[in-house]
Amino acid sequence: MDKSKRPFIKPKRSFRRRLPPIQSGDRIDYRNMSLISRFISEQGKILSRRVNRLTLKQQRLITIAIKQARILSLLPFLNNEKQFERTESTTRTASFRNKNK
Repeated sequence: MDKSKRPFIKPKRSFRRRLPPIQSGDRIDYRNMSLISRFISEQGKILSRRVNRLTLKQQRLITIAIKQARILSLLPFLNNEKQFERTESTTRTASFRNKNK
């Protein structure tokens, strides 16, 4: 069969290969804050392996390093940028307070 008679063949796509996030010289350690902070979300959660593009072994080492840094208080457990302000009471609690007076 000729190539001209095959209408449904997809052309090969060229893609740019992404560089790995951890270079071979980088050391995964709880003291390396510049490396660790790349794998934490804005809320302070550890990002998944799929998002990080890490191998299984690297993800395990990153997770251990983040947990050690949290225990030693180098990193916060929670990253609360917004301070929750107490606004007007809800009607349920407001009515409960009025009954007690």
